[in-house]
Amino acid sequence: MTQAHDAAIRVRGARVHNLRDVDVDIPRDALVVVTGVSGSGKSSLAFGTVFAEAQSRYLESVAPYARRLIDQVAAPDVREITGLPPAVALQQARGAGQARSTVGTLTALSNSLRMLFSRAGDYPAGAQRLDSDAFSPNTPAGACPHCHGLGRVHEVTEASLVPDPGLSIRERAVAAWPGAWQGKNYRDILATLGYDIDRPWRDLSQDDRDWILFTDDQPVVTVHAEREAHRIQRPYQGTYQSARRYVLHTLATTQSTTLRKKALQHVEVRACPVCGGAGLRPEALSVTVADANIAELTALPLATLGTRLMGAQTSDVARTIVPDLLARIDGLRELGLGYLAMNRATPTLSSGELQRLRVATALRSTLFGVVYVLDEPSAGLHPADTQALLGVLDRLRHAGNSLVVVEHEVDVVQHADWLVDVGPGAGVHGGRILYSGPPAGLAQVTDSETARYLDGTGRPARAQRRATGVIELRGITHHNLVDVDVDVPLGVFTAVTGVSGSGKTTLVTGVLAAAVRHRLGARADDDEDSDAALDDDTSGSAQRITGLESIDRLVEVDQRPIGRTPRSNLATYTGLFDGVRKLFAGTDEARRRAYQAGRFSFNVDGGRCDNCQGEGAVAVELLFLPGTYSPCPVCHGARYNPQTLEVRYRGRSIADVLALTVDAAADFFADVPAIARSLDTLRMVGLDYLTLGQPAPELSGGEAQRIKLATELQRARRGHTMFVLDEPTTGLHPADVDRLMALLHSLVDAGNTVIVVEHDMAVVAGADHVIDLGPSGGDEGGSVIAIGAPAEVAASATSRTAPYLRAALAR
Repeated sequence: MTQAHDAAIRVRGARVHNLRDVDVDIPRDALVVVTGVSGSGKSSLAFGTVFAEAQSRYLESVAPYARRLIDQVAAPDVREITGLPPAVALQQARGAGQARSTVGTLTALSNSLRMLFSRAGDYPAGAQRLDSDAFSPNTPAGACPHCHGLGRVHEVTEASLVPDPGLSIRERAVAAWPGAWQGKNYRDILATLGYDIDRPWRDLSQDDRDWILFTDDQPVVTVHAEREAHRIQRPYQGTYQSARRYVLHTLATTQSTTLRKKALQHVEVRACPVCGGAGLRPEALSVTVADANIAELTALPLATLGTRLMGAQTSDVARTIVPDLLARIDGLRELGLGYLAMNRATPTLSSGELQRLRVATALRSTLFGVVYVLDEPSAGLHPADTQALLGVLDRLRHAGNSLVVVEHEVDVVQHADWLVDVGPGAGVHGGRILYSGPPAGLAQVTDSETARYLDGTGRPARAQRRATGVIELRGITHHNLVDVDVDVPLGVFTAVTGVSGSGKTTLVTGVLAAAVRHRLGARADDDEDSDAALDDDTSGSAQRITGLESIDRLVEVDQRPIGRTPRSNLATYTGLFDGVRKLFAGTDEARRRAYQAGRFSFNVDGGRCDNCQGEGAVAVELLFLPGTYSPCPVCHGARYNPQTLEVRYRGRSIADVLALTVDAAADFFADVPAIARSLDTLRMVGLDYLTLGQPAPELSGGEAQRIKLATELQRARRGHTMFVLDEPTTGLHPADVDRLMALLHSLVDAGNTVIVVEHDMAVVAGADHVIDLGPSGGDEGGSVIAIGAPAEVAASATSRTAPYLRAALAR
């Protein structure tokens, strides 16, 4: 083998997903960036081929039993790969973290700190030494028994259960009770028990109010309910349940997102009265290091914690553990995360903060001779943070490692040693290697969408609009915003900028959008899978807000998943599948068989495959091998039974339609207005390469956000709408960004307001108005540094955004 072969990873005949039997050489010991429009096949090459083959080879040396403990990817469809070293992958996280996930657990700092307390902590006289598990709120040994380690409890009060004491029980003063029949049942039982349900709540005695709301008794009485004259008057046996019992029982047992959200409106989240919010048992809290218990240390900013621990090296054990802790903290500080505390819940982190935590944790290693495969490490990062990231990547390369980075950020692409451009389009229109070589050579590739953005000529200038009104926020205090005043113009495109953690999302979502929601009588969508997200999604406060009366509708679009199971997909979420099922139900064959639209749903019995219950795949459990999914042997992945698949619309079965891309489906249903409108909107936001049946868990955060945006855009627009988007360009190629921005600017041209939290300086340069927060993150942020037109913000001497915005404006 020649030295040239030794110095490269040689891929031959890759056919993973949409890759078209591609051949490519990827140099080793270099920073290689894989570019291309969204859906072109970048991840299929980097992760589905290179990393998957490296993992497959590694697993051949692992005992079969141990393989079950490893999260495996499918073996790639590739003819040959040579020169491939061991690989480490860092992919984008999908969805939000859980309530017990914190900065400490995510970075493994918690493990080292718990070991320090266990082995080198100062114990009270006569106290028994504790294992490290005793210092974790996530283990039975350490968790406070009252709050189960969460540090907070759900409590109900009279005020939370009865928000309007001027109403009577009949007028539904007890708002926590369910509506419809069950709530009426409780009211009728109270009347039968002799309570006056027509008196205003405030006029009832305190004893009566306490019993109605808080009793644990569940009396069973015969109820003679008052019904309409035409209905049968029949007594029944009714069981009473207090409002508190109903709410807490619902939170503990319900699987319904709607019921859980309603119940959460009637509870108050408070610090646990037993552990004081620490989540730990008293014996763990009695142990100290550097004169503080573990809860007190984890509440400190990482920069302060590092300083505090430097003085804690008072024993041989401490001198062994503390340096490792300090090295981990230094890595996080280098990426600008020194303001975070270890006990900060991950669902409360911005995407940029979470991304940097994951990058710092994964890249803190002394490995040599491996290939790191990274998925958009700059996603959610401010340009200043991106420069720090590039420094970390350079050190890894200089240490003798190879890096294969899937990336859209122009600064990262220009910093690369080697580019692999995949395209030219997305899905079936991509999958070819357009270019593989030094970055300078890409300019000669006429088919490349990436090439025209590297020299800054890809985006035309846009004329600025004038505001039609303004929302004035005065005295904002929420998270790290303290007594902040800011004006938000209406009828224009506003970009909110600042380094990660500076308070952008707090201002836009936690204060502004919350105020609009409150005025319009709406609530934010809660994430039912994250108690932390629910508990921390409290609205910020401002002493005075004016101008909200100009807003008739609020549309918030974030990057949370559109669903967590394969049963949720693009077609079902957007609603276009309802129209498709009606078309199939209207065919002659369906009418002859008396099939209704429900027959063509894979989520209900009747038309779906009974073997896989409509999932198209079945779980296969293998002894000593990892469990996996394989296509259903009965329906072969079609999801439906043979009888349903016999019904055809224009020659295609319902399974064939779900396999169509948005682009192909738009042509197929071009003469069906209701469906065509949804598909055209999906095309407008750059999702023409996705299939209608694309399972929700396979979608990136950026794709999920654009699906939500498309769903909102196809609805009828009435009045002045405020669109709020949190980093909408994350994960998008510059060409896709342009398409999305053209759509958002068209919304402004139609008389609406668009507000984006954004790091892409090209997007910011094209905005009408910019609000820049900072100067740094956490406690060092939360101030308005600059505000005005992009050119005015770019001229700021104190803004960390200004230098990068000036460069974008000069292109």
